[in-house]
Amino acid sequence: MNAADLAEAYFTAWQERDFTRLRTLVADDVTFAGPLAVIDGAEECVAGLEGMAKVLDRIEVRERLASESSVITWFDLHTTVAEPAPTANWMRVEGGVISEIRVAFDPRGILGS
Repeated sequence: MNAADLAEAYFTAWQERDFTRLRTLVADDVTFAGPLAVIDGAEECVAGLEGMAKVLDRIEVRERLASESSVITWFDLHTTVAEPAPTANWMRVEGGVISEIRVAFDPRGILGS
């Protein structure tokens, strides 16, 4: 899979709560940094996404820009606890898996609940 395909598969698996599939898309030593967590390693990363999925309603992708080794996905994060949060997600792809994820959004609505 190329970088754009990996991003599509990642967001689909997360939204469908297919964490077994999601785990196959990230490197064992994946790093994640965002306003709610800084994580090292695949198991902790998937567990964090699984936790966030408890309040996830849907992901509305607005734009995706990809190169050979990275992808930026701009989307609205719809949750059951807050207004939609405009979100930027950047991923680095190495060796056919996601090796690095950086997320930016305003977490105040989610944290206020």
